[in-house]
Amino acid sequence: MHATDTLIVLAATATTAGVDSVLAGHDVWALARVAAATAFAWLVMLRLNHSRATEVFGSGATEYKRVAHATGFAFGLLAMLFVAFQWQGIQPQLLFALPIGLFAMLVGRWSWRRWLTGQRAYGHYASRAIVAGSRDDVEYVIRNLDQNGKSGYIVIGTTVSDDDISPVRVDGRTVPVVGAMSRTAMHAQELHADTIIVASRPDSDPDFIKRLSWELEGTAAELILSSRLTDVAGPRISLRPIDGLPLIHVAIPDFEGGKHSLKRAVDILFATMALIPVAIVAPFIALAIKLDSRGPVFFHQTRIGRDGREFQMIKFRTMKVNAEAELAKLQALNEGNGLLFKMKDDPRVTRVGKVLRKFSLDELPQFFNVLTGDMSVVGPRPPLPREVSDYQGKIFRRLYIKPGITGLWQVSGRSDLSLEESIRLDLRYVENWSITNDLMIMWRTAQVMVAPKGAY
Repeated sequence: MHATDTLIVLAATATTAGVDSVLAGHDVWALARVAAATAFAWLVMLRLNHSRATEVFGSGATEYKRVAHATGFAFGLLAMLFVAFQWQGIQPQLLFALPIGLFAMLVGRWSWRRWLTGQRAYGHYASRAIVAGSRDDVEYVIRNLDQNGKSGYIVIGTTVSDDDISPVRVDGRTVPVVGAMSRTAMHAQELHADTIIVASRPDSDPDFIKRLSWELEGTAAELILSSRLTDVAGPRISLRPIDGLPLIHVAIPDFEGGKHSLKRAVDILFATMALIPVAIVAPFIALAIKLDSRGPVFFHQTRIGRDGREFQMIKFRTMKVNAEAELAKLQALNEGNGLLFKMKDDPRVTRVGKVLRKFSLDELPQFFNVLTGDMSVVGPRPPLPREVSDYQGKIFRRLYIKPGITGLWQVSGRSDLSLEESIRLDLRYVENWSITNDLMIMWRTAQVMVAPKGAY
């Protein structure tokens, strides 16, 4: 990965200098010095910003954020120095090397991540982990770790706070209980574990974590603390030590302000760009719909948006014109997750509709809903009024932001998800969304459209 970053930086800066010398006729040696300085500052900032740290490589948006921040800081610093000393030659690097190099570097990191994920599927480059805590908290951690180690951890055993030594069973997985929590360090050494994940500490032993860290001194084991708080607070969590007291600061969710204005600006930009190719393919889709079955090309349906406001969502029609009237007859065959009706072989879906649904092409007109402000490109799934009428408790938080064309629910299995999992994903997005995560979801959506899962 270090070599990939270096090659990309050198190629972007050197190519920019070379093209500038040919087209503008500037001194090639002066441009070479500027390119060398740019490459040096860029690589140094990537290193100082810990963009290749093992704890951020392989999952999440932090790695991409650090690459972008390091790049921005390096070029910002160079720009200020060149202006202050009235040096020349930095403009081409800012205009060409920065965007091209940053894009190539992000693609390179994504490619390395794909390679790592593939390796972890075979058990390579994944830590052998022991999970310690109460049985309920241990099950929670195991449930949220990939079984094949794609998250970087393969759970090989657990230690629990009670006397029950029966295996932990989660979603069809069976993980052995190797002993009591008080002997976690010893069991980790016996099993050659790389990582100990503490899901919770015994109520009767407030110094358990401190003592465990002492017992692990001199070993290769890594100690990680897990908390259910992170499921709803994720990036809003920060550690604020005060006189040796480690206080966990959780930022209160904000559903207004500049951050949301930026999201709206990104929505308008992305929807405008997307509607260009949509306008090209729309006539062919419309013709296929009309030739396949009688009825209109577009389907309008009332959905619930932010703060419970109704709006008309537009899609390409994928069902017969009398589909809503036939719904009551099919309710007993519902294969959805409870609130949403879904059937893998819904007789109301037309032949063209099946293709459109499989590749999510029926949702392309929703970019008009984004432009009008009813929807966002990324957000929770837009619910039907009858679904909202059944909402209880925390599920209402799905309506705190605009629904999206895509979201965590779409890139995580869509109709194959359980009701609880769909709600958890939507709430996690509402609480923790960011522009960087939105861009990652958009990218993952493009992948899902090519290799659909749970789309019917």
